[in-house]
Amino acid sequence: MPKSSYYAPTGGLPPQTHLLTDRAMFTTAYAVIPKGTMTDIVTSNLPFWDQTRAWVLARPLSGFAETFSQYIMEVSPGGGSTNPETDPDAQGVIFVVDGAVTLTIAGVAYEMASGGYAYLPPGCDWQLQNNSDVTARFHWVRKRYQAVNGIAKPVAFVSDEGAATTVAMPGTDDKWQTTRFVDPGDMRHDMHVNIVTFQPGAVIPFAETHVMEHGLYVLEGKAVYRLNQDWVEVEAGDFMWLRAFCPQACYAGGPGPFRYLLYKDVNRHMPLG
Repeated sequence: MPKSSYYAPTGGLPPQTHLLTDRAMFTTAYAVIPKGTMTDIVTSNLPFWDQTRAWVLARPLSGFAETFSQYIMEVSPGGGSTNPETDPDAQGVIFVVDGAVTLTIAGVAYEMASGGYAYLPPGCDWQLQNNSDVTARFHWVRKRYQAVNGIAKPVAFVSDEGAATTVAMPGTDDKWQTTRFVDPGDMRHDMHVNIVTFQPGAVIPFAETHVMEHGLYVLEGKAVYRLNQDWVEVEAGDFMWLRAFCPQACYAGGPGPFRYLLYKDVNRHMPLG
């Protein structure tokens, strides 16, 4: 799949003649943030990031995302940060969708282009710069790490979509696949950020109802997605949040694959307090 096909917002502002009707929805069970809402006036600035702005897709909030935050970072040429993460308990995943960045971990530099993936454990010494002459955009997913006595903390690593493990769901003739950057059996990790791919016409054939919270950003394609009791149309650039136990399913619409970046919390007991 051509990596240049990843969707990334570029900002701007609709004209005064534009109708305001859109697909944006916010409910107690799910939210849909369409790509058309990601304009210049809804960006945020972050401490210690130069020549950078962010679209915040999810943040811990009562009645919304509870376990994670997710940003689309836009770094202009020469921009970046030498002190990017201010929370020592936060772990992160970076997934590049446009342009290229230089990620430095404990003094070792890695060049990351579209499709590049990095896991950054809590307390990790990392920096990020855009040393190119074009704007770079990447997703930054953050979650406070849940340590468990007797289980070591995960370590930092840098990978790429092409180097990750892709597995097909049984009985789907490879029409439904998941690209995994972390082994599901690795108990050090309490979150996964995967890529899910559906070929045109493929489906989730039942209403998935489970404890994992999801953040879902559509990288390419379009589909009709079941969220709780509603069917909604989604396309490349849209973001969905699904709270725990929100029923979900989808039909991939074509003409090309429907692909999304998927966050979920995993491998930990449910908090009882």
